Amino acid sequence: MAKLNPYLNFDGTCEEAFRFYKVVFGGEFLGDVHKMKDIPGMEIPEEAKNRIMHVALPVGNDLLMGSDVFLGQPFVQGNNNYISLFPESREEADRLFGALLEGGEVEMPMADQFWGDYFGSLKDKFGVYWMINYNSANQ
Repeated sequence: MAKLNPYLNFDGTCEEAFRFYKVVFGGEFLGDVHKMKDIPGMEIPEEAKNRIMHVALPVGNDLLMGSDVFLGQPFVQGNNNYISLFPESREEADRLFGALLEGGEVEMPMADQFWGDYFGSLKDKFGVYWMINYNSANQ
């Protein structure tokens, strides 16, 4: 069965928030803290380059993950989180994506990503945001 993890969005304060959560919960970030400037092939405005693209902090057996929204994306505090699913196979990733997409909107189609995962995101018909993230190395 897929694993669920909370994914929080911020408007430029993700790094500050996650450094605070690191003090609160302890531990170390899982992998690198990726910044917007790390996205290959994408021109990022100077004022957005140091925004966080992705960070993950283990908390017990779970992950607290987050990022900053891209400049110009609407941000509403309180409506700034995703449910991140970690299915056990690419096929399960595609099945979950398709099922959740019924009546919803694709934010980012399922595709192999530069960080090594098979990933996609969507908003379901109820306005809930989902991320589907499969990494064969973690299976």
